[in-house]
Amino acid sequence: MDLQLGTGSGVDATREITAALPDTRVLVLSASGEQADVLDAVKGGASGYLVKSASLDDLVDAVRRTAAGDAVFGPGLAGLVLGEYHRIESEPDVPRLTERETEVLRLVARGLTAKQIGARLVLSHRTVENHVQNTLRKLQLHNRAELVRYALEHGLDEAPG
Repeated sequence: MDLQLGTGSGVDATREITAALPDTRVLVLSASGEQADVLDAVKGGASGYLVKSASLDDLVDAVRRTAAGDAVFGPGLAGLVLGEYHRIESEPDVPRLTERETEVLRLVARGLTAKQIGARLVLSHRTVENHVQNTLRKLQLHNRAELVRYALEHGLDEAPG
């Protein structure tokens, strides 16, 4: 997979492919060895990453190893990925809520019902409840009262600023 496709992003294509076909492995071959590009590709689901300056032997080896299930990164790129992994691992274990889940959480904390939140965000009340349930699960909470307490403790009852 190249990162620069004529019609879109290689990262987006990788994300779509791996979402639709989870057993598929994607090896990125790109002119860029920039940290942001490598990390975006990995976050998008790439199993490996080589720069286009890699030798033919390295490319053939990378394709074979990726197909076999190995994570393959060219020289220097593995260090980037490991460094990012260690950085993330050293962060406090903070659940990652989506933007929409955070938005719904803010409104729950302000005391709005699912119907009121749905009307404000142009969502069905069932979709709002799904966001609430996902947030409860991610935060390992049991009910809306605990959710409101969490939001208040984390300043999420205030408008984003």
